[in-house]
Amino acid sequence: MSLTEQAIVRIRQLIKDGTLPPGARLPPEQDLAAELGLSRNLLREAVRSLVTTRVLEVRRGDGTYVTSLKPELLLEGVGLAVEMMRGDDLLEITEVRRLFEPVATALAATRITPGQLAELERHLDAMITAQDDVEALNHHDDAFHRAVFEATGNTSLCALLGGIASRTLRARVWRGLVEENAAGRTIAEHAAIYQALAHRDAALAQATALVHVSTTETWLRDNLGRTPSETPSEEPPHEPTRIR
Repeated sequence: MSLTEQAIVRIRQLIKDGTLPPGARLPPEQDLAAELGLSRNLLREAVRSLVTTRVLEVRRGDGTYVTSLKPELLLEGVGLAVEMMRGDDLLEITEVRRLFEPVATALAATRITPGQLAELERHLDAMITAQDDVEALNHHDDAFHRAVFEATGNTSLCALLGGIASRTLRARVWRGLVEENAAGRTIAEHAAIYQALAHRDAALAQATALVHVSTTETWLRDNLGRTPSETPSEEPPHEPTRIR
């Protein structure tokens, strides 16, 4: 490991063993550097790295603190990493989504509350209304899936899936532009998921979610192979992002 990586490991160890619990303020820079046997410059590099990964946060004029270390915070980087993927790496992420999302949807069927079900219905109705407005359609599409993840009651799973499924809207808009009746098929798939959740049928919820995610994966596999002349100008062929 580099010296910076060693410094990061030492600070993380203080957090893991409870010396610096969530919300704790780090000792003054000079004191912490001396305690860890590091130079102040090396300590600053380590702190900057841990701030980037949401382990630490700098409060101007107050000091550096350990964050809450909640899953939704620490797993935020998953979405950022997925945003940079393309080609075969992006296809691997869609496979991960296919493995996790249907199971999560089944779990949501056993835990969803009436209020959460009403939220899903609201987004589904909005999708139906917005069939000719691809941007609005995809906004509610994204919100629908996030509501399903939240219904699992598992914050770690919700954060992980949110990161994997979190992609810019432009490719979903692209799909709406280039696929005939994409809106109709998308709405039908979401309606099937909603009905399974409304009936609290875990097996059906898992099956309908699998169909939906598989449709997206098939589309992505087909379109990653497009040549520039075959690809609409709205989106470069090498950069299709995740589609709901």
